[in-house]
Amino acid sequence: MPTGQQPTATYDSAFLKACRREPVPHTPVWFMRQAGRSLPEYRKVREGVPMLESCMRPELVTEITLQPVRRHDVDAAIFFSDIVVPLKAIGIDLDIKPGVGPVVEQPVRTRADLARLRDLSPEDVPYVTEAIGMLTCELGATPLIGFAGAPFTLASYLVEGGPSRTYENAKAMMYGDPGLWADLLDRLADITAAFLKVQIEAGAVAVQLFDSWAGALAPADYRKSVMPASAKVFDAVAGYGVPRIHFGVGTGELLGLMGEAGADVVGVDWRVPLDEARRRVGPGKALQGNLDPTVLFTDKNTVEAKAREVLDAAAGLEGHVFNLGHGVMPNTDPDALTRLVEYVHTATAR
Repeated sequence: MPTGQQPTATYDSAFLKACRREPVPHTPVWFMRQAGRSLPEYRKVREGVPMLESCMRPELVTEITLQPVRRHDVDAAIFFSDIVVPLKAIGIDLDIKPGVGPVVEQPVRTRADLARLRDLSPEDVPYVTEAIGMLTCELGATPLIGFAGAPFTLASYLVEGGPSRTYENAKAMMYGDPGLWADLLDRLADITAAFLKVQIEAGAVAVQLFDSWAGALAPADYRKSVMPASAKVFDAVAGYGVPRIHFGVGTGELLGLMGEAGADVVGVDWRVPLDEARRRVGPGKALQGNLDPTVLFTDKNTVEAKAREVLDAAAGLEGHVFNLGHGVMPNTDPDALTRLVEYVHTATAR
């Protein structure tokens, strides 16, 4: 796809209009982790298939990505993959263990370890290109969002060797060996940018950078030690003209900086109301969010009342994409999501 050009079928969609801060027919809705364990049809097709393997089967990726679009009538699909897929693709020995998450066999702790992080090429992820080609044919006017993990979050997994609550090894490297840390994040920025480029060139019309664990950082540390790498990723895909979304959990103190890194849309978790988030981010950005995912475990009236609070807080925004403040929880009733989409569409119809 030529630089800056987008398929006309999706260009006028409510989702892309909101990302561009243009008037919309209704507030668009999609959910992080909308394709996943909350859907019985997902559990059925994934039965007996390990997570990383499921990300490498184009037919399976296509089916899983389409499932929530069919069921919930969301305004965008998000490509089914995992943030560690590009690391696996370049030869890092890792696996996603059920109930644990990504586990890295040999953590990255020294400068010599950087040599294991080679560049990513499209030939490393042919299944991504194939799956997105299949998806864009099936989706028609529904936009497809590509995504990747941000350098800090990927570095956290690589240095810790798996999920962490304290990030003690990663932050120790950041503070104690800033040169090695900067080189590690710079290398990961190149890998992440290459992974996003593959998705955009195959047909994704927006991308989201997940910095899931950036909330563990103080603003000064984020600005100095993390933001340059995230900005490098956003800069690398700027020429494609697709909206760039940035999201992290517990990042209320970082919202302005996350926008400054180069995002067109800043994702907000449930901890900060959208009107306050707007003040922190400043003008010129759309916002995405931010219903607390646990609200979906309540009754229909409560869900609608809490969704109305989000919509009211978003009333003055230049652009708003309705989403949860984090991913859909595995035990969420899929019907509650379907009803929520219908409610937002109806309540915001213009």
